[in-house]
Amino acid sequence: MLNEKVAVVTGGSRGIGRAVCIELAKQGASVAVIYAGNTEKANETIAELEALGAKAKAYRCSVESFEETSGTVSEIVKDFGKIDILVNNAGITRDKLVLSMKEQDFDDVIDVNLKGVFNMIRQVYPLFARQRSGKIVNISSVSGLMGNAGQVNYSASKAGIIGLTKSVAKELAGRGICCNAIAPGFISTDMTEKFTDNKELLNAIPMKRMGKPEEVASLAAFLASEQANYITGEVIRIDGGLAM
Repeated sequence: MLNEKVAVVTGGSRGIGRAVCIELAKQGASVAVIYAGNTEKANETIAELEALGAKAKAYRCSVESFEETSGTVSEIVKDFGKIDILVNNAGITRDKLVLSMKEQDFDDVIDVNLKGVFNMIRQVYPLFARQRSGKIVNISSVSGLMGNAGQVNYSASKAGIIGLTKSVAKELAGRGICCNAIAPGFISTDMTEKFTDNKELLNAIPMKRMGKPEEVASLAAFLASEQANYITGEVIRIDGGLAM
């Protein structure tokens, strides 16, 4: 259980992020939900967390901005008193073949998906180091392990998260802080809705189905728990066998 723990989840207003927020709240954590722009969805998530009895608050923040993440983390500490868990889930796609991809498409995805993870870890790093405890869970992707045509920007960002995860894990392990990554395959969210009826895709997954956000959330909650105190620097696939 995560009673008395304070969790920060980026991209927490919908999809995998929302499922993670709900699972952490069910396990007793207070939750700070960071979202990029959809206030309505963020408020819906907060209402759901509060209905579970959790303390929860939403913060609008562009994770690609070092300045904004610094201010938001300070605000969260002011509101909640501390941070114990960071789940870096915020991510975007700008899928195109390399020949059609504009520089801005590449930069935007790297900035949000990879630099956003660095920014958030950089802001909580001194807090975790001082308290000599903390759990960091970064949401990567099987695209970062396998590559994917039409997703050089997304795949590069998710592969970068894996290297970042291992480096941070090595830096902070001596202080009792764990940093791990989850690499989901095709999970049923708004982002993957267009693939739901793609039989060729489903046939490529050994389990013949897409994953559920709640399945990723359960893994994230485990990695954030005391049961995972001796697990760090790991990349755990949750993909129905897709990347075997």
